[in-house]
Amino acid sequence: MSAVSDRLPTFPWDKLEPYKATAAAHPGGIVDLSVGTPVDPVPELVQKALVAAADSPGYPTVWGTPELRDAITGWAERRLGARGITHRHVLPIVGSKELVAWLPTQLGLGPGDRVAYPRLAYPTYEVGARLARAEYEVYDDPTRLDPEGLKLLWLNSPSNPTGKVLSQEELTPIVAWAREHGILIFSDECYLELGWEADPVSVLHPDVNGGSYDGIVAVHSLSKRSNLAGYRAAFLLGDPAVLNPLLQIRKHGGMMTSAPTQAAVVAALGDDAHVREQRDRYAARRAALRDALERHGFRIEHSEASLYLWATRDESCWSTVAHLADLGILVAPGDFYGSAGEQHVRVAFTATDERVAAAVARLTGA
Repeated sequence: MSAVSDRLPTFPWDKLEPYKATAAAHPGGIVDLSVGTPVDPVPELVQKALVAAADSPGYPTVWGTPELRDAITGWAERRLGARGITHRHVLPIVGSKELVAWLPTQLGLGPGDRVAYPRLAYPTYEVGARLARAEYEVYDDPTRLDPEGLKLLWLNSPSNPTGKVLSQEELTPIVAWAREHGILIFSDECYLELGWEADPVSVLHPDVNGGSYDGIVAVHSLSKRSNLAGYRAAFLLGDPAVLNPLLQIRKHGGMMTSAPTQAAVVAALGDDAHVREQRDRYAARRAALRDALERHGFRIEHSEASLYLWATRDESCWSTVAHLADLGILVAPGDFYGSAGEQHVRVAFTATDERVAAAVARLTGA
């Protein structure tokens, strides 16, 4: 066991504990804007679907029910503009993080194989490569990477942590370049339905992929758009030649979404109203926090989508974390996501309206 754990970096969030204690000691209580975990209720129709499926004594299937696959394909065509999506293009997963962490291993990657991901990125991309003992590297422009030995290219749009969105004009040549060199693309699009100053596009859109899903897979989650982080509900869409072997591996590994959760996902993907309502909540919190941070002397960069504001005062991110902790506000240091973030902090707007209002008051002196 130690041999496996020794491959991993120190868990970054442990470093935040002293600052969390400082923020928690504030007379008005902590405002935790460090982790993008949903705090609003699970939509009622989703809860009802889960309860209705609670009497599920048998094992669920890894591939999911036909109703689940129908819901995923229908959503992909309606929301992503995908065309010709069938059940063969679909694979449910147990939340997106387990997929990111174990994908290189399940793809059979190992020493000598290379995995690439954005310079500022979700730390689990690196973790996945480490677990497989594959090499890993970061990029600014993936088409400038050496394609030799590059087996897996992670895209992330909208980005965590920066909220940056890759346009159709940026995505199209990346897909073409990867195909030219036989490099598999996995596009993490978990924040795609949370665009604010941009309309994010999927690699599954025909204007990006030319009407073919060869060599591309998109990762989607219901954690953010439907407040289902606690349900562990996500799915893959894309190349059947990639998804079918993953399905076989996951069958052997018992990596199955629970039957009640599958029923809940069907309900969530079939309803757009609750997504609009949740977007409205986030939009109001985002506007309030952005204004307060800018009035406090911060500069906001990118942040055109996702659930975060990428903020800087042009100082060490840890100095910023300490400053905000003294105000009872906890944020994530930018260097959690790569050395390029060492002067930024990631500010989540997933706290309740009451806690966001408290943060705004502290930042503005109101």
